[in-house]
Amino acid sequence: MCGIAGLIHRGKSSNVGKELQGMLQALKHRGEDSTGYAIYGDNDGRNFIMRLKVGENVGEGSTSIMEDVSVYDERIKVVNSKMKELGAKILKEERILPYSLRYELSLDSQDLRDFSQKVESVKGVEILSLGKSLEVVKDLGNAEAVCGRYNLDKIVGTHAIGHARMATESGVDIKSAHPFWGYPFSDVSVVHNGQLTNYWNNRRVLEHKGMRFMSDCDSELIAVYLADKMRSGASLEEGMKDSLRELDGVFTYFVATKDSLGMAKDTMAAKPLVLYESDDLVAMGSEEIAIRSVLPQEIDTYDPFNGEVKVWQI
Repeated sequence: MCGIAGLIHRGKSSNVGKELQGMLQALKHRGEDSTGYAIYGDNDGRNFIMRLKVGENVGEGSTSIMEDVSVYDERIKVVNSKMKELGAKILKEERILPYSLRYELSLDSQDLRDFSQKVESVKGVEILSLGKSLEVVKDLGNAEAVCGRYNLDKIVGTHAIGHARMATESGVDIKSAHPFWGYPFSDVSVVHNGQLTNYWNNRRVLEHKGMRFMSDCDSELIAVYLADKMRSGASLEEGMKDSLRELDGVFTYFVATKDSLGMAKDTMAAKPLVLYESDDLVAMGSEEIAIRSVLPQEIDTYDPFNGEVKVWQI
């Protein structure tokens, strides 16, 4: 099942956190196991923003956690020490929940893969996103609950994508929730509705290249696949078109970068997608009701063709 939503404001900023929350809440009937947001905020672009988790939320409430908070405290100390050893200067550290943190960092090295691998060598630690505008936030519960838990309705930016999940092929936990960061490519995120039938073959190829996977969710493959394509010199659109040939299954996915938003629909077009497009706003979702939460007035929408790829710039 699951539901995906995305929007991009072209030439201006808006309260994209609140807008995406409305879109995803409208899709909550498609899944309330977890909800995730990838938001591209209005930051100065000089420093890196890292969203990090040091444990899992295993219940509906934000205080229902698997391990004692002291375990998380110790992990955070080790992470902070390791980042300083790697030449990172912690400009701001915010502990949102016992298991969830937000950092603003100045990094001497731009090798995000090496940096990420060493930070994630700490047991129980996962980088949810690392970039200069992207912030990935995901947790258990519906869109309204997650938005309230992390105060996302106050974030102003240009574009965002999100996911309402009904867990079918992997666990109900944060690591299996969407969006997925396009490790180790800065500011790339993906949400997906569908199934990939050649997941394991493609995963093994990417792992041999040194790419990391934090879950067994097939959607993570798309994010890592596109990041690998772009690291090899392909444009976002070229990588997306390649994915339609090389990834098997039925799927619709959205991908965002620091300055663009894209959608891809497989050749069988079995997964729904409704799209609205104007000169200054593009909004799309698994159902029109998501778009109506942002644009309640009379609008024209359409369904993209099978095998279609589209990319919009801010």
